[in-house]
Amino acid sequence: MNGSILIVEDEEKLARLLAEYLEQSGYQAFCLADGEAVPPWVRLHAPDLVLLDLMLPHRDGLEVCKEIRAFSTVPIIMITARIEEIDRLLGLELGADDYVCKPFSPREVVARVRTVLRRTNGSLPAAATGLLLDGQRYRATLRGRDLELTAVEFKLLHFLFATPGRLYSRSQLMDRIYPNERVVSDRTIDSHVKKLRKKIAVVAPGEEFIHSVYGVGYKFEPASKTS
Repeated sequence: MNGSILIVEDEEKLARLLAEYLEQSGYQAFCLADGEAVPPWVRLHAPDLVLLDLMLPHRDGLEVCKEIRAFSTVPIIMITARIEEIDRLLGLELGADDYVCKPFSPREVVARVRTVLRRTNGSLPAAATGLLLDGQRYRATLRGRDLELTAVEFKLLHFLFATPGRLYSRSQLMDRIYPNERVVSDRTIDSHVKKLRKKIAVVAPGEEFIHSVYGVGYKFEPASKTS
């Protein structure tokens, strides 16, 4: 069994179709149709991933996503018929890991599930990047060379590195880096990221580890720069 997937979708036929495709791919699938029922179910059963429709009875998917994120880091893929950019960005801002737009192919959803689970389950080992983090000494080395990070830069890199591919908003990163500070500008995160990129570029020119998504935030995902 590859893992358990909670499908939150009020269109019964679509939910059943997704469940069948996921089960054929080796996953255990469960279905819920009411947004109110989702957070307690996630608390009780701890699924490996949630497929969460945006439009649900009694409570919409964005509210459900926000509540789940208050107590769980379970990967969430939003499913939506809305194509407006604001909905996509807001879903990611609240902690969704990815989204798919209706209409879609069930095979595409299964592929997205595999991708998100791969990256959130730590399938990107340190050996793949050459990056090693020492949390006790706040020391980061890349391919054997000390990056000479400040404590704040280390905390930021460590947090992003722990969940490769996961996108975080500036406010989420601020809450992590400055948990007791209320007056720090969210643009402070941009400054730290810029300095991190410069230090990484000294050791690994031509490669980018921290990626920005315009209007949303940052994620750690090593990839060679393309021209």
